[in-house]
Amino acid sequence: MIFFASYSPLKLYRKIGLSRSIGLGLLSIIIISTVIGPDLVGHDPAKQDLLHARQMPNAVHLLGTDHLGRDMAARLLSGARLSLSLGILSLVTAAFLGISLGIIAAWFGTWTDRFLTSFADAILALPGLLLVLILMASAPGSWWLLYIGISLTLWVEFFRYTRQRSRIILAHPSVDASKNLGLSNYFILTRHIFPELRNGLFTISAFGIASAITAIAALGFVSVGIRPPMAEWGLMMTQLLPYWREAPFLILQPIICLVLTILSLHLSVGGFHKK
Repeated sequence: MIFFASYSPLKLYRKIGLSRSIGLGLLSIIIISTVIGPDLVGHDPAKQDLLHARQMPNAVHLLGTDHLGRDMAARLLSGARLSLSLGILSLVTAAFLGISLGIIAAWFGTWTDRFLTSFADAILALPGLLLVLILMASAPGSWWLLYIGISLTLWVEFFRYTRQRSRIILAHPSVDASKNLGLSNYFILTRHIFPELRNGLFTISAFGIASAITAIAALGFVSVGIRPPMAEWGLMMTQLLPYWREAPFLILQPIICLVLTILSLHLSVGGFHKK
């Protein structure tokens, strides 16, 4: 009884926060659905059936069919897999670039710091979505350019945070003591710098994925992002918009999926810095 009382749901909620618990739970459901959902649904997201267009949810099509008779559940899950995969890939690239350059700028200082900081400020001066639009205008529908554009907009936040925190950490007496003892740079990075950066980088990463998914949907909505026949939430909104009076439940589905995904990512970092 003492064991179960120590690990009661109420105490767990108090420890990590109710909002963060909801966010992590919702995010877990989304990720699991994205991984195994398309195989469980059993429908081809690109297969058209005009005789059964705009159907209401039923036993065969759990969320109905779109204007071309394609299964909505299959398309929503396929769009989730595309958005999350592309968002995570862009985030990993941006994090590696931003963290590496941030540590280099803080470590070496002088002209290296000034050059990298000026370059980051130049990228930051251009709105992120505008930068992606400029790249996508040259080759609409290219997922490769979309990935590069999103990565270029995300790395700056990682760089600025890492540089600022690393400068403070490297000036701490404990780091000077490690250097005087002849300890390696690897030791300083793993024992002094990275542990102090971890919480902030987690928060930036969660918001970064949310920003990437929003950018993918926004570009798809204005028809310069992912192109048909691929399923993507923003593109689905554009395709279903003319039928919002006849079948409003169709256009609401990709909107709800996008909102829940962004909300889960934002809630997941709530209270992360609380002791």
